[in-house]
Amino acid sequence: MSKKVLIITGDAVEALEVYYPYYRLLEEGHDVTIAAPKKKKLHTVVHDFVDWDTYVEKQGYLIDAHASFAEVDPAQYDGLVIPGGRAPEYIRLDENVQRIVRHFFEANKPIAAICHASLIFETMPDVLKGRSLTAYIACKPGVEALGATYVSDHTVHVDGNLVSAHAWPDLPAFMREFLRLLQ
Repeated sequence: MSKKVLIITGDAVEALEVYYPYYRLLEEGHDVTIAAPKKKKLHTVVHDFVDWDTYVEKQGYLIDAHASFAEVDPAQYDGLVIPGGRAPEYIRLDENVQRIVRHFFEANKPIAAICHASLIFETMPDVLKGRSLTAYIACKPGVEALGATYVSDHTVHVDGNLVSAHAWPDLPAFMREFLRLLQ
């Protein structure tokens, strides 16, 4: 049965973390909307490790945002995907993002958060209290400051309606778990 899934992101989203879920969901026959601060072509980035102690960032492809956050009625959607990259760092300040994300937690609908997506939750500290999740390791202090348990012994974790993953290498298992929750 086809579901409606919302992906929230912005410029500097990690390319694989938006493209893989988007196309995987379309492949399954779901109706997918990408929302951003405004309806436009978004610039993606590629984060990779090449002889540095941290990741480097390169320009990626463009991808269309189908709607602005202000236009989104989260009650119309069955699931939410939050990709990482640098986008979560600034979109978390948008009050509409907070409204959208809070709806999915309160309605107990499936949420998929990968890599730096956990930064969005820092603007809503109550949604993660007592929960467990994983994220990119640099996000561990923020996750723990929210009263959540950071899971480090595996790269994909499910806690109720929340699927979380470290980064783009975990996309197959991440999407498998999210699709399972979406059914």
